[in-house]
Order: sequence, then structure tokens, then C-alpha cells
Amino acid sequence: MLIAERHSRLQDLIAARGMCDLDTLSRELGVSQSTIRRDLELLEQRGVVKRTHGGVVWLGDRTAHSTRPYAFDQRLTHREDAKRQIAHAARPFVRPGQTIVIDGGTTTFHLAQQLVGQRLQLVTNSLPIANLFLNDDNVEMIVIGGLLYPRYGVFLGPMAESQLATVHATTMFFGAAGILDGALYNQNLLLVESQRRMMQQAQEVILLVDSSKFGQQALARLCELGEVGIVVTDAGLPPEHRAAIEAAGCRLVIADES
Repeated sequence: MLIAERHSRLQDLIAARGMCDLDTLSRELGVSQSTIRRDLELLEQRGVVKRTHGGVVWLGDRTAHSTRPYAFDQRLTHREDAKRQIAHAARPFVRPGQTIVIDGGTTTFHLAQQLVGQRLQLVTNSLPIANLFLNDDNVEMIVIGGLLYPRYGVFLGPMAESQLATVHATTMFFGAAGILDGALYNQNLLLVESQRRMMQQAQEVILLVDSSKFGQQALARLCELGEVGIVVTDAGLPPEHRAAIEAAGCRLVIADES
């Protein structure tokens, strides 16, 4: 196979699937993982993929491969700097050996990237997050199953809630589509039900959300802001929302822009 042909086929495979691991790409293209890594480095330089630990996520235009307008990989780079800062600020709340729940979402995905290689037990309903830890021997991972919701790449529904009811965690990390008048909102009723169950199963609940979500409302009401222990956001948060968070009794952590 010619190099140009291999690059084209590699790009098509990742674009069609949204994410993939090195083992699968190596096997399907009939080349070594070191060759795949070099090819992915070129694609990353073009800005169409993001390499992860043991895999890759597609960032480019998927219109030729998918009709989903808000699929996970298309949302990953929206306000990416703020999300990375928030993830970095949330990282110290995870200690080695803990059992944590990470809900699906792009900000929580950035946090998960920073946890690769750390010894912990991880419970997640997110395919993109689970993919990060495929080859990580330090992580004992439980992947919650159910109905796949493609916008976030998460499993939802009664099956997911039933499985979540059997786990207990130290900390839960999650996001929201909007925070308005002291309440959290998300865009899917099933997603809200799963998040509520996760909150019930965790000792501490930590919200990771960029400042653009404040003052916004979505379809389904999740909970009162006061039910969240810690809110981690970026420095763009307006003063009135800072005051509302503190009035609700939450600990506020502002991510460092440096």
C-alpha cells in the first residue's frame, strides 16, 4: 500500500468511527503501531485528529461520514482552552487509589486525559473516556452500558441507571448545559436521570463547567446548585454568578489561565 493511500484510508477510518485505538488501526491497515503513530502525528499537525493514550479522536469535519450536527468529536474543541484549564484545576481532587465516577462530556474528557496512568478505579458511561484507558494497566475501569446517546457518546436509560445503582464512589465529576436561577440543566431527559443516579452514588459531587454555561437554560432540570459540593469553572465567570455559587453553599474553584 502506498503511503498516500495509507494516510487516506487511516483518515477515513478515524473520521467514520470518531475514535479508535492503535491496535485496531495497526491490524486493519497491516502496519506496525510505530508506523501508525507517525501517521497520526502528521494528521494531528493538520488539526484533524487528537492523539490520546493508546488511541486517537477525530476532530475534523465529519459531514461526509455522519449526519450528527453536534457529535462529541465536533464539540471537543469548542472553548478548548477553558476546558483544559478547568480540567487542570479539577485534577488535584483525584487521589491515587480512589473510586471515581466521570460522566460523559467534553470538559470531563479533558480531565480524564490528565488521569491516564494514575492508579484508580474508574466508573464511566462514556465511550470516548473509556477509550483513553484501553491500554492503561493502572486503571480498573467499569463501563456502564445502555442506550447510546451519540451527541455525548454516553450510555443512558434504565439499564445504565440499574448498573449505576450498584456502584459507590468517592467523587463524581460531571458537566451541565446550563446554570440558571440556582438550578442545573441538561439537554436530554435520560442524561439527567443518569446524572442524578451518579450523584446519589458518590460521596462528593464536582461540577466542571465553563463560564459560558451560566445564565443558560436547557430542556431538563437536573438539580439545585446547592446539591453540588464544588464548582470548577474558568476566570470568565461574571461576579453575579460567583456570588450565586457561594450563596448556594458550594465551594468555588476558578481555573488558572496560565
